Amino acid sequence: MYEHLLVPVDGSELSNKAVEHSIGLAKMLGAAITGVTVEPPLPVLVVEQAAVAYDVATFQDHEKRCEAHAREILQAFAAKAQAAGVHFDGQFVITDDVQQAIVDMARKQNCDLIVMATHGRHGLDALIHGSLTKSVLAHSQVPLLVVH
Repeated sequence: MYEHLLVPVDGSELSNKAVEHSIGLAKMLGAAITGVTVEPPLPVLVVEQAAVAYDVATFQDHEKRCEAHAREILQAFAAKAQAAGVHFDGQFVITDDVQQAIVDMARKQNCDLIVMATHGRHGLDALIHGSLTKSVLAHSQVPLLVVH
């Protein structure tokens, strides 16, 4: 039924639930998994009502830290997938538009199912913090399996 799963992960306990579920599902279906970690860019630095540019070394250092963090998360995911006999590919992106990065990655990698964890926020909490899962659901043409 599904041949290629996309699983966004951030290393949190909640995203680890999506890792476990996706590996079990992929093993049962004979599917492959692409794990993706989306890292934030450097925030805009504002000093006295003016945006200030970072120097090149600061950008490079941030990019190295993001890559190291993503590699750590994705290697742990890869080890679990490999132990279960599931083909795994890891990707990472630096952007502040996490929802669009997930939707774009699903399309780029030809994934036919996205597996995501959600906090299950309701009411004011959902309004304040938003819901990445709901946003992906609203913008993706790929089916979404939500792990809670």
